[in-house]
Amino acid sequence: MTENEISKVVFDCALKVHKSLGPGLLESAYEECLFYELKKTNLIVEKQKPLPLIYEDVKLEIGYRVDLIIENKVIIEIKSVDTLNDIHLAQVLTYLKLSDCRLGMLINFNVTLIKNGIRRVVNNL
Repeated sequence: MTENEISKVVFDCALKVHKSLGPGLLESAYEECLFYELKKTNLIVEKQKPLPLIYEDVKLEIGYRVDLIIENKVIIEIKSVDTLNDIHLAQVLTYLKLSDCRLGMLINFNVTLIKNGIRRVVNNL
């Protein structure tokens, strides 16, 4: 599947989770439910995957963890905040650069309509 095809599946799964749970829960609850929905699609989904930082010849295990990574192509960062801001976008961009993925999705479940809580983030390698 392409990144765009995967993002459509992610959107549909996020919509299902949001319709069922609504806004106002902890990020961890949305992460578990979205992980469950994505696993049902038979995509390869990893949760809380460690992401090391490589600086020159040194591999630093500094504790970055990607919420969800799908097919080693698309990174999902889940939030449950009043408003997404620039630091959230910067976080996804950092994960994209460290993982060599091209597409990230920043999903804020603390919104009335989930379509207003999803931001696509592209890494132009």
